[in-house]
Amino acid sequence: MNPADTLRFATRAATAYPLRTALMMLAMSIGVAAVVVLTALGEGARRYVVDEFAALGANLLIVLPGRTETGGVSAGSFVTSTPRDLTNDDAAALARLPLVRRVAPLAVGNSEIAAAGRLREVMVLGTSADFLDLRGLALAQGSFLPRTDFDRAGAVAVIGDAIRVEIFGHQAAVGRMIRIGDNRLRVIGVLAPAGRGLGMSTDELVLVPVATAQAMFDTSGLFRIFVETTERSALAPAQDQIEELLRTRRDGELDITVITQDAMLGTFDRILGALTLAVAGIAGISLAVAGILVMNVMLVAVTQRTAEIGLLKALGARTTTIRHAFLAEAVLLSLAGAVSGFALGHAGAWGVRTAWPMLPAWPPDWAVAAALATALITGALFGVLPARRAAGLDPVQALSKR
Repeated sequence: MNPADTLRFATRAATAYPLRTALMMLAMSIGVAAVVVLTALGEGARRYVVDEFAALGANLLIVLPGRTETGGVSAGSFVTSTPRDLTNDDAAALARLPLVRRVAPLAVGNSEIAAAGRLREVMVLGTSADFLDLRGLALAQGSFLPRTDFDRAGAVAVIGDAIRVEIFGHQAAVGRMIRIGDNRLRVIGVLAPAGRGLGMSTDELVLVPVATAQAMFDTSGLFRIFVETTERSALAPAQDQIEELLRTRRDGELDITVITQDAMLGTFDRILGALTLAVAGIAGISLAVAGILVMNVMLVAVTQRTAEIGLLKALGARTTTIRHAFLAEAVLLSLAGAVSGFALGHAGAWGVRTAWPMLPAWPPDWAVAAALATALITGALFGVLPARRAAGLDPVQALSKR
């Protein structure tokens, strides 16, 4: 038989047993779909984190209290303990450095907001006037926090859009009074809707002067200091200047950590990239299981078609021809399962993107190619044994089983 005859024979053999063929295709398609969906989730998480950090700006440095000796980013980088807090004076000193464009100190806490007969829990963020531009936010109404010294408190607040809707509804919010804890503040601005960023929704924030937040939560320390450099190339020298300045202010002890955006991106990128590879490997195991199923079913098919094989041999079919016919059938089933799994996986990834629009769950090209190639290789590999068994049958004994 020529290649076209071999393919035609394999196709007819597969369609002659629709239930068996469907089960083998289903097993293979589930394996491919699992690889596509799981790698789409991993890649989507990686892209989400990268986009979130990119939204902070390209020239960002974050100063944290406490020292991370590894020089990188770890879980301890975000929850640190230190005998000496960052202060408003530290932030003011950083703002005077020649390579620094903007500085935004942060003091964070939770409290209750009460206004217009409504009450709810909110996150209060104490910061400065530069926070708006540093984070790339916009105002929908009013004005932002006044540009004053960091140590100067003020009874003013800027609220997120979700807070405005929930507390004031369709009424004007600017100029209204709100109560946060025991403090009465006047709303001077409303942020434009911006959604979530780094796990925090700016639409549900209340922003106040940093000194006001410190008095509100009875603390003199800062949670973080955001520093924007004059240009991206100034990140490294600005980091050195910041560390040298704060070391001097701490009597020679450097008990702070300066993290660059690239360091954070690199760390999260490596973690999530490894996670994507891990879930791809786990899903790839299902492809091996599917290959074993193909082999088992093909071995059963050889037993069922013993008389057919004997007849082919009696008509002069060579051993190589029969081997190629059964191998082509296994590859054809694997190919059909891989294609259907590819479609099923993309449908699953589309479902994830629909359910969580913020997660760009697109499977990486390498994962799709690897899944399809593995399915075909697995089908061909596990199809060798049934093909060899069919080709090795004695024609006389095979015909006697009719």
